Amino acid sequence: MAPPRRKNIFRLAPPPPAILYVRPGYGRVLAAEYAALKEKRAALVEDKIEAHSQGDLRENFGFKAAKDAIRAVDRKLDELDRFSRRNTFVEVDPATWLTKPTGFLQLGHVARIEKEDAETKRKHRFTFLVATCGETATDPDSGLECLPHNSPLAAALLGLTIGQPAPVSLPAGPAVLTVLSIRNPTQAELDRLLTAIQPPESEGGE
Repeated sequence: MAPPRRKNIFRLAPPPPAILYVRPGYGRVLAAEYAALKEKRAALVEDKIEAHSQGDLRENFGFKAAKDAIRAVDRKLDELDRFSRRNTFVEVDPATWLTKPTGFLQLGHVARIEKEDAETKRKHRFTFLVATCGETATDPDSGLECLPHNSPLAAALLGLTIGQPAPVSLPAGPAVLTVLSIRNPTQAELDRLLTAIQPPESEGGE
């Protein structure tokens, strides 16, 4: 009889290391999130010990719930640790975005973009503030929204000059991108769009 084979579980390869531009204080937010998760885990361990002392574990729902919660926190801790170790973080002050030259699209620029789908030839126009890692806010009044510099679309746009169509491959399919205009953001736009710094979202969930 042939030996049983190990079950193959398909998992996406982790993203390669990257240089992530972040606002000042991002490192402190990561450290605070990690400390909060450690504190939460310690409290859950206490709950697990208390539930364990209550008898038969087969019908002890409190013990099972605490055990599952500890596993969820451990996954978040592992994800945050990998995220912190894998990437290099460079702090960028948004105040410098107000005085940059506008010869080609850079981090901190507000850009009006035309995206033409390569197959359907449909054209869409957007206006983005190319922002730092994790920024996804939208200004409801103007419609201006943040586009994280490490997103696939921003990666294809950065470095382009005005009026030069560029064929690109995006997750949604091949397209042609054209930068229609580039300008610096106003202080009012930065005040409305740049929200409090948040840690990265967990991949595993609760």
